[in-house]
Amino acid sequence: MEKFGRSQSVRRVEDLRFLTGEGRYVDDVAPEGALHVHFLRSDVAHGVLGPLDLEEARAVPGVHLVLDAAALAEAGVTRGLPAVTVKNRDGSDGAAPKRPLLAEGRVRYVGEAIAMIVAESPEAARDAAEMVWPEIEDLPAMLARGPGETDLHEEAPDNRAYDWGIGDREATEAAFADAAHVIEMEVEDNRIIVASMEPRGAYAEMEDGRLHLAVNAQGVWVPKRVLAEVLEMDAEMIRVTNPDTGGGFGMKGQPHPEQVLVAQAARMLNRPVRWMATRSEAMVSDAGGRDLRHRAALAFDDDLRITGYRVETDCNLGAYNSQFGQIIQSTLFSRVLTGVYDIGAAWLNARAWYTNTTPVDAYRGAGRPEAIYLLERLMDRAARELDVDPLELRRRNFIAVEKFPYASLTGETIDVGDFARVLARGEDFADLAGFEARRAASESRGKLRGLGLCYYIESILGDPSEGAKVVFEEDGTVTIYVGTQSNGQGHETVYAAFLSDQTGIPMGRIRVVQGDSDLIAQGGGTGGSRSVTTQSHATLATVEAMIAAFQPYLAEKMGVQPDDVSFDDERFRAPGSNLTPTLIEAAEMARADGRAELLSHEKRAKLPGRSFPNGVHIAEVEVDPETGKTDLVRYRVVDDFGNLINPMLAEGQVHGGVAQGAGQALMERVVHDESGQILTASFMDYALPRADDLPMIGFATEPVPSTANPMGMKGCGEAGTVGAMAAVANAVADALWQKGVRQADMPFTPERVWKMMHDVEARA
Repeated sequence: MEKFGRSQSVRRVEDLRFLTGEGRYVDDVAPEGALHVHFLRSDVAHGVLGPLDLEEARAVPGVHLVLDAAALAEAGVTRGLPAVTVKNRDGSDGAAPKRPLLAEGRVRYVGEAIAMIVAESPEAARDAAEMVWPEIEDLPAMLARGPGETDLHEEAPDNRAYDWGIGDREATEAAFADAAHVIEMEVEDNRIIVASMEPRGAYAEMEDGRLHLAVNAQGVWVPKRVLAEVLEMDAEMIRVTNPDTGGGFGMKGQPHPEQVLVAQAARMLNRPVRWMATRSEAMVSDAGGRDLRHRAALAFDDDLRITGYRVETDCNLGAYNSQFGQIIQSTLFSRVLTGVYDIGAAWLNARAWYTNTTPVDAYRGAGRPEAIYLLERLMDRAARELDVDPLELRRRNFIAVEKFPYASLTGETIDVGDFARVLARGEDFADLAGFEARRAASESRGKLRGLGLCYYIESILGDPSEGAKVVFEEDGTVTIYVGTQSNGQGHETVYAAFLSDQTGIPMGRIRVVQGDSDLIAQGGGTGGSRSVTTQSHATLATVEAMIAAFQPYLAEKMGVQPDDVSFDDERFRAPGSNLTPTLIEAAEMARADGRAELLSHEKRAKLPGRSFPNGVHIAEVEVDPETGKTDLVRYRVVDDFGNLINPMLAEGQVHGGVAQGAGQALMERVVHDESGQILTASFMDYALPRADDLPMIGFATEPVPSTANPMGMKGCGEAGTVGAMAAVANAVADALWQKGVRQADMPFTPERVWKMMHDVEARA
């Protein structure tokens, strides 16, 4: 047991190497002699691609390999990235057009890779790329959320990837027909660039006939599976490692063509090959996020209880619907496409229609940021139009405490929750009683002050199974191998602390190993806020197996029966014995006795159910009516994350998530011109929030421990973003309501906010 006990705030152990430049990222692990990759990318959004003449490029000094789609096919690689097919409403399969590694016959977005050049230096590779002159016959860029002028793929007529729906249409229509109040709204959810701190990169080499790919992803098993499938290799001949990674955000959870191409180059040349995207390259080639338009409505009875929910959603998937672009994830009342989508100025469309008529499902569990954003914008609109306290409106539609465990119509069971209690804590923590005084003070300075809140509930997603392996090393340290992957969340600290809590092994003697498919046979990676909950569950199972294995061994040493030996999270003990070894001491004894089987323990475990973190975000903004400039001036969060391992790290996760959500709400937006050229492909044109754009973020927890896992935990990785977009947007809407603005969509840049106010004045 560590000095300060469990669930204490501990500084991250990995920060020392990160802050002193000792981190090991993809660009650090490649050896000096590795060849460099450069990708020639399309500067046209949509067009017919003619055959490429690659001979001049191949003749450039220092160039080792130049590939286009044809040359890649000659090398035996013809498959594209895998896709997940969604069923249409009529039961047919949605479209799954091939996403080639290099453009085949047509380019479909600015930034699509046309050719790959491998050379001794980045300069030689770029020089060779200038020797390739792609002939592209322009076609109309597909920018609309609709059929458009031309189809991007024969397999997707009218550019529709799928037309999917769920719910009871007749019951929903009846609910709206009988409603005392109906609130309707069209909501835009702007497209954003992920902009991870570390751009995408990869390094590949051949090791004794096996392919080794190092990639900055969100786990090693998806890249390994994709490599085996696309390159038609035996998975046992592939090793994937994932070193330190500077941000993932879902975007790095899906495969991109470059990873596979770098690996293929290493196979063909039998030389180490490396690639690291530039920032502008990442902005045009990374999968993007959001980009949805919703037409939504809520039906209320006389008591302002929700009786029906109707949504039509149009989604831009990008030029291809590969991998996560088609994965359906859980949302508010059913399921709708969310997550990250393939990049592109020419893109496929999808329509999702979903309804529900059960009032208490209004806060059932779900939430992807897109879904919570939509519902909370609607609830905010309803509170204004129906002239009801926004907190009271939400309280009336919460699932009551006595209803738990609560089975939703989509098959999920929410184990526990006390939403009204969390909301009440948030009301007090945010000092809502003092808001009118703060509003008056803002008005005295000529500013409009707005208050916005969001109550979110999230369903923790991803594989519920995970594994852990604990090994006692000869030097007295302990190594734990985990199946999740840190992208900067502090996993090394959390996992070491948790194992220390359960075993009494000093945290400083525990080493966490992740991201190596040879060392860890199976894992789910990181995504959907699953990591700590699933990994801790697996660690518990491994600790239990470890203690059970040591008990009969120590019973012989103590002269007692195995059942008499107990472990108190720090030492083994038995009545009548003075021998009280720690696990480290027991392992040393086992090593001395040649009991190697006691030095390594491994177990997989599956969570019995999902957990449902929830909470309230409360934002206050000031709007300058003269310029439209909007400042986020006050922010408070109260979360129910259940039991926490490290409260400080949880707070840090929320701070980062709030910054991401507030950034989308206030400034981030991908813009293309009419020809499909991206106009926001650098930080000169794409705004990310900085420290001076955010206030100090107040954070508190009101835990209701989950019963779906032994630790009582609820994931927290995405909670900040899930709540922030709607809280900030509702605060801006509240400020602008005073000026007569009734429709306000993100991002709330000064020009857009100014125009919203002046359009109202012009109409008046």
